[in-house]
Amino acid sequence: MSAPSRSGGEPIEDRRQLVTYFEQGCKEPADWRLGTEHEKFLFRLDDRSPLPYEGEAGVGAFLEALTRYGWEPLREDGRVVALRMGGCHITLEPGGQLELAGAPLETIHQACAEVHEHLAQVKTVAQTLGVGLIGLGFAPNWRRDEVPWMPKQRYDIMRRYMPTRGDLGLDMMLRTATVQVNLDYASEADMVRKFRVGLALQPVATALFANSPFTEGRPNGFLSYRSQIWTDTDPDRCGMLPWAFESGMGFERYVDYALDVPMYFVHRDGRYIDAAGQSFRDFLDGRLPALPGERPTLGDWDDHLTTIFPEVRLKRFMEMRGADGGPWRRLCALPALWAGLCYDTASLDAAWERVKDWTEEERDTLRREVPRTGLGTPFRGGTVADLARDVLAIARQGLERRDRRDAIGRDESHFLDQLDEIADSGRSQAQVLLDAYEGRWGQRVDPVFDEYAY
Repeated sequence: MSAPSRSGGEPIEDRRQLVTYFEQGCKEPADWRLGTEHEKFLFRLDDRSPLPYEGEAGVGAFLEALTRYGWEPLREDGRVVALRMGGCHITLEPGGQLELAGAPLETIHQACAEVHEHLAQVKTVAQTLGVGLIGLGFAPNWRRDEVPWMPKQRYDIMRRYMPTRGDLGLDMMLRTATVQVNLDYASEADMVRKFRVGLALQPVATALFANSPFTEGRPNGFLSYRSQIWTDTDPDRCGMLPWAFESGMGFERYVDYALDVPMYFVHRDGRYIDAAGQSFRDFLDGRLPALPGERPTLGDWDDHLTTIFPEVRLKRFMEMRGADGGPWRRLCALPALWAGLCYDTASLDAAWERVKDWTEEERDTLRREVPRTGLGTPFRGGTVADLARDVLAIARQGLERRDRRDAIGRDESHFLDQLDEIADSGRSQAQVLLDAYEGRWGQRVDPVFDEYAY
């Protein structure tokens, strides 16, 4: 959501260019890469409060301090709002959540090394500033009005528009954090198969990574409140996209969907122009009220695609978006799950066989119930934990067949070990936190910062 704008580029003169945009994402399997994106909360060590942007120990100072490692600062109105190095970005979510958008890498071993290098850098900076970092799906004890807004123009636009479309959009912006993985596709048919498997099984990822059981210091009745928040954020741009399972699904169908999602903004000359609620179709015709007579570029299309938030998102790659932020050592498990399912033909076929006869009602029921009941959610005579064990077995076989080994000879399947433990026990991180809350924490949430900070 918060990557630097890519506006500019080739003018769009024909709708066909939008389809071609996705077609240009097709890659031969030998060229497939994966990218991991993960967000974490920054907090003051002395009082566990969220960091403002300004100040000697603020978010801006944190970003400035990271430039010692060679990161190039990207500024807006003179303030550093992102960093860039090679194929990586460090960006800010609206409430100051720090995100690493990792480079496209060949193996999960490489992605995990990138994660650990990033950890070493941010921990060093955090220690010098008296700041902590923690991975959770939802801020456990901060009120919405306590979380400072980051000084990014696009967030000002979204801040005004979000409350017109749902009750929890501002909570999504300010108080949630996620981990996601980006995957490549070989063809339109390959994209469709991966997209459908990703949508159907996204609740399994949500259940395995559930890690947001607290709101403002108390249990909120959910295991993944972050996931629940997306159900009341903006129905125009969120959800399970039932039409993706219908005949005719492909690049052109996704273009039609994206064109019908209302815009947020247009980026011109370093400024974000408010186009909230306006139509990209009108923009194509030169009738956008925010820029009358002007037509979009492919950069505008790329920007628009970043403002769409379904459970699986299509760009020139695919984003799997269903997981809560979590413990550092678990971040490498998400790319392992989805690469194991999607980057091996036999595993992708097996995953599709597992989900292809699910009804829209069953998919919607999983999406609706899993945020609350997680791995214990009933499904087809069993539970989501049973489903997760089957899915993890398919993913493990896929990673073993991929046979990408590290320096000591291990393939990528060992990154799934923690998820196997969760599925076998039927207990997510959220349930571990709830047990601590009711037990040794004495119904207090603050100890989560002591025990689970990075």
